[in-house]
Amino acid sequence: MVRGRKSPYVIFLTPGERAELEHWQRSTTIQAGLAKRAKIVLLRADGLPLSEIARRLALGRRIVRKWLQRFINKRIPGLSDKAGRGRQPMFSPRRGGPSGQAGLRATG
Repeated sequence: MVRGRKSPYVIFLTPGERAELEHWQRSTTIQAGLAKRAKIVLLRADGLPLSEIARRLALGRRIVRKWLQRFINKRIPGLSDKAGRGRQPMFSPRRGGPSGQAGLRATG
């Protein structure tokens, strides 16, 4: 009998946590990333191995581990994006003159 490694990512959900994560799955207005993170946690709580979760959601195992670790450490608030993520704006409307148009020039 071949035994796989035991994962340190054991997830136990409270009824309230499970209800909220399942609500995220049904929501049509929530960010897609949050819905996918909720699915990761729900599948792991149901006992699926990390490799199966990664396969089902077309993610790398490293990403699955990242979100499970964040959930274990911070619970549901850990599934949100950290502040300051994403591309920074290239032009600031306050840069330049009082009208905010100093950096823009008409062409042609």
